[in-house]
Amino acid sequence: MKEVFTMTRIKDVKIYKATSQISKSIADATHSISEIAFYVVEILTNRGTKGQGYLLSFHYSPRAIEGALRDLKTFILEKQYHIYETVKMKKEYEIETEYFGSVGIQRWAVSTFNIAMWDAWGHELNQPIWKILGGSNIKIPVYGSGGWLSYTDEELLEEVLDYKKRGFSAVKIKVGSKDIERDIQRIAKVRETVGTNIKIMMDANQGMDVPSAIELSRLASDMGIHWFEEPIAHDDFSGYEIIRSKTNVALAMGEREYDCTALKELIRRNALDLWQPDIIRIGGVEEWRNSAALAILNNIPVLPHYYKDYDVPLLTTISKPYGAESFDWIDEIIDNRMVIENGYACQRQGNGWGFRFKEKFLNEVNLEYLTK
Repeated sequence: MKEVFTMTRIKDVKIYKATSQISKSIADATHSISEIAFYVVEILTNRGTKGQGYLLSFHYSPRAIEGALRDLKTFILEKQYHIYETVKMKKEYEIETEYFGSVGIQRWAVSTFNIAMWDAWGHELNQPIWKILGGSNIKIPVYGSGGWLSYTDEELLEEVLDYKKRGFSAVKIKVGSKDIERDIQRIAKVRETVGTNIKIMMDANQGMDVPSAIELSRLASDMGIHWFEEPIAHDDFSGYEIIRSKTNVALAMGEREYDCTALKELIRRNALDLWQPDIIRIGGVEEWRNSAALAILNNIPVLPHYYKDYDVPLLTTISKPYGAESFDWIDEIIDNRMVIENGYACQRQGNGWGFRFKEKFLNEVNLEYLTK
């Protein structure tokens, strides 16, 4: 097996764009999103093994994202990395890109390749990622996410009812509209619709200030809000400390972080209840697990952001996994959607991450304009 690893190098890389079959315009407190789209990196080894990784791009900065992916593709092919050299690749590329900054879009590119390398490694070993990392074949609780501010009341209630009918025991909706009363009305309607046995969470996407976040927390607490995500700017550590000290609703954040700096500071201030690492921003599989270990060491549960297809397997590798966020956005464009039963996600049994994007939805990115 060792000889196989020493022979298995990345031979080629393809970069694709894919758009969700259910793509439509949506909005939260800080963003209007016109397209639900993704970039998919596919690596091919000299032994014929393939691995895929994807990032959620929406409609933002397509040429910048494509440029970052293309630059890293060139770097990786020149270095001829083995598929298991995920940490080495990240360290060396961050040295290479330090002059302009190794976080932001550069980190997104590194993480997407990291995930594709892990996928190829899993296929080479004929094992799921969760088995390679010592995880277990357990089910992970998931919550239904959405509740966009751009929804009509009918659309909002239709969505949460659909989650309830599918067995979800928790739903998250957006808050942070210009009128707090509007937020309260939406929460109240959701509570009335789903009943008392469904947990409701709210997410302001950093769209509020400290006083309004405190006011909303107090008004919503009687409706059984389970936790409040990103009420204010992610780097306003003192603000999180104030909100947590003056309300009884748990605080969640972490999806905007590229390292553990914010987590350490919020731990120091006793200002966080749930840690939400985003595997693409935080730096890939290893950095996701490092941040989770730090959170768990400080008795903060781990509840990752968005990428359930990667998060569910990784959550089985840590103690007391809290849960994962569930969207249906890629379900129709992959070959093996994740099975969710009664609010729990089942582990895929296939090799690597256990799914691939269907070829008919993959549009190879034309990068010729970047070399002209």
